[in-house]
Amino acid sequence: MLATSNRLRTSTDFSTTVRSGVRNGRRNLVLYTAPIGAAEPSRIGFIVSKAVGNAVTRNLVKRRLREAGAMSLHEHGTGLAVVVRALPAAATASWEQLLSDYNAALAVTTKRLHGSVPRNTAPDNHGTTTEGTPRA
Repeated sequence: MLATSNRLRTSTDFSTTVRSGVRNGRRNLVLYTAPIGAAEPSRIGFIVSKAVGNAVTRNLVKRRLREAGAMSLHEHGTGLAVVVRALPAAATASWEQLLSDYNAALAVTTKRLHGSVPRNTAPDNHGTTTEGTPRA
């Protein structure tokens, strides 16, 4: 179970993460990751539509994805907002397949987030690089 502080709750949080986040799709899910404040706890939300299956199937998929999300909080405890959208194929996927897809998609999106560091293009760099280190 995810703690309340680790859940995305409002539709604004979901839409902000989906619109501004980095996207990665897998066979069973699509994962969106967006940065939030570095000191804020990471928050995870799940979208499991009726296309996935009946209520029993949707709840099973949601419980499995929630557990995968809880496991990922050990490594990514702060600074991320994550939205996981289950695809219809998730209904027949095993726990191992869902966990593998979740972990792979999260690894790709976090790598893209950390690789796309905004560059400081202001003319007042005064002898520093974009990372803030002094130039030689």
